[in-house]
Amino acid sequence: MSPLDTFMFDWFGDTLFNVLLFNLVLVGPASFAAGQGVAGTWRSWPQVVLYTALLSAALRFFDYALANGELWSIGGFLLGWLVQLAIAGFAYRLTRVRQMIRQYPWLYRRKGLLGWEERH
Repeated sequence: MSPLDTFMFDWFGDTLFNVLLFNLVLVGPASFAAGQGVAGTWRSWPQVVLYTALLSAALRFFDYALANGELWSIGGFLLGWLVQLAIAGFAYRLTRVRQMIRQYPWLYRRKGLLGWEERH
């Protein structure tokens, strides 16, 4: 095992390859869908935080069951939670901007990818 993999296993419960694979490929699309779903129903941001925490717990289980990682790795849970929160937060904001522009076109216009501004 390389020194980087040793560090990753000690702190995050698995190797760098498995951490990236599980975070981005397996659970990442679910986080994106969760962010879109919360924003699409006009719910508040704290629900995104809750749903990504649940997804991070599922991520730890998948890592344990499929890749023989540590189940109770606090560092792995927090890293997964931050990655999933970033993905879901991006989807939430992207969806919210699209909603505001579509629903209130006389009030707002798009300003960049993740923002809107008032019309004058």
